[in-house]
Amino acid sequence: MATPEFIRAIRATAGHQLLFLPGVSAVVFDDEGRVLLGRRVDSGEWSIIGGIPEPGEQPAETAVREVYEETAVRCVVEKVILVDALPPVTYPNGDNCQFMDICLRCRAVGGEARVNDEESLEVGWFPVDALPELQEFALFRIKQALADGPTWFAPMTEH
Repeated sequence: MATPEFIRAIRATAGHQLLFLPGVSAVVFDDEGRVLLGRRVDSGEWSIIGGIPEPGEQPAETAVREVYEETAVRCVVEKVILVDALPPVTYPNGDNCQFMDICLRCRAVGGEARVNDEESLEVGWFPVDALPELQEFALFRIKQALADGPTWFAPMTEH
């Protein structure tokens, strides 16, 4: 994912220290029940769409914006699927981040799926029974979106 300008400004003084950041991911379905995926430039892997909210931006706004920016698909948010603190990650440049992912189930309402920015190699619609190879991150979120249950939270640990 492209690094937002406000994160670059923070990094200018914070260096590579761990930043705890919001993240939003979107599981987007079309009227045929297919899921929208993008093959990422940074990893070459297929995944659901996601990104970092701009300061003051609501999570639903982030999902709608990111889906359009990356895929040219217009969508509406239907519900919160999960909230999950992801494990810390160190990027090749040495930056350390940990994301609090808010995943939203969305419904496509327009546009044609295509690569719409520099973050994706390919984008496309996939039947849920014929998905390309995906990391557990995306598979779990798709499963939760299909289950139509309550919002998922990690079990609390006792202190």
